[in-house]
Amino acid sequence: MKLYNLKDHTDIVSFSQATKQGLGRNQGLFFPQQLPLFSPVDIEQLLTMNFTQRSAKILSALIGKEIAYTDIQRCVNNAFQFPAPVKAVEQDIGTLELFHGPTLAFKDFGARFMAQILVQVAAQNKITVLTATSGDTGAAVAHAFHHLPNVRVVILYPNGKISPLQEKLFCTLGDNIQTIAVDGDFDACQSLVKQAFDDAELKQTIGLNSANSINISRLLAQICYYFEAYAQLTPTQRHNLVISVPSGNFGNLTAGLFAKSIGLPIKRFIAATNLNDTVPRYLDTGKWLPHATVATLSNAMDVSRPNNWPRIEEIFKRQQWSLQSLSHGAVNDEVTQQTLRELDKKGYLSEPHGAVAYRVLRDQLQTGEYGLFLGTAHPAKFKQVVEAILQRQIELPQALAERIDLPLLSHTMPSDFTRLRTFLMEHEE
Repeated sequence: MKLYNLKDHTDIVSFSQATKQGLGRNQGLFFPQQLPLFSPVDIEQLLTMNFTQRSAKILSALIGKEIAYTDIQRCVNNAFQFPAPVKAVEQDIGTLELFHGPTLAFKDFGARFMAQILVQVAAQNKITVLTATSGDTGAAVAHAFHHLPNVRVVILYPNGKISPLQEKLFCTLGDNIQTIAVDGDFDACQSLVKQAFDDAELKQTIGLNSANSINISRLLAQICYYFEAYAQLTPTQRHNLVISVPSGNFGNLTAGLFAKSIGLPIKRFIAATNLNDTVPRYLDTGKWLPHATVATLSNAMDVSRPNNWPRIEEIFKRQQWSLQSLSHGAVNDEVTQQTLRELDKKGYLSEPHGAVAYRVLRDQLQTGEYGLFLGTAHPAKFKQVVEAILQRQIELPQALAERIDLPLLSHTMPSDFTRLRTFLMEHEE
């Protein structure tokens, strides 16, 4: 697999290089030169397989002979050790539950596959994984890399702007996992990561890598659960399938669009955001005008400058699709709360991100279509918020209950690259 840098098309790398580097020159995102195309017959054959078998076939077709099929199969088997079930919510709407992994969020899929692949391609070289999180990425990356050899993980997150339970999941591990609470929002954390990747000496000295959704290995892994969702639907439900994706950094939607690009017959996607609505406004007006990031109930989507958007534009350009075909909508906190109560009355317990995706889907679903919204996190990860809205208690799953009383091991730091650089160099082992 060869990939090119979206900011410099002469910067061409292999899949292994892209996985190890994370970003190309000038902070450019890597994009596949070629994508496989599965025919309708191929798709039918894939649908007869189980989740891990199908995923290994898809990822092998994407990556090519650069990594042996048996190695890809092993990485998939180690990464995807939990289900992604579709649950009915209404007659014409279901949800794809992506929160049954160890950190109860969809990012377990991409982070765990990336961790397995990175150890595979890095051989015995030491790596520092530096990533920013608005909530769920940090936990997924931390657990995916915890105790893996020759890997040090440093995670930046906005101080006081993620839920206490999210923080407990990844800031209590220690060992090769270091966490830093940054005085700023997620965009400030992401900016620090980008500055680190622009520092050639730092990159070389500590073997810098990123596990954000900017890393292509994570995106490729996420393609697989769109196929898994499709496999669980009836032929009638598959016919006019609309998928609503709660969108922050837009990696999840990028993966879905890749799935469609390689042959999965999805009618259309909906980009559902909260008040951090840079993309919906852009699609309506043609003007890219990010506002200051606003704190919302759906905090993992509090991103005003989504990193993956250039990849989405590249997909539409390469496939010759019109950006106007990308449905979109934004939901404020008041409507999010109303929607959570509405879903609860229907017998489905959700959380703010899923509620945003459901609301836009319900409002835009047309007669004859079947809608899926992505459930990206377990409601218990937002226990305090959800309980206050629904006025009832939510039971903690074991993954959270066992960490709730552990002390936080995080460092605190201003949004200052010099301070971060010093930390990264001083803590290098």
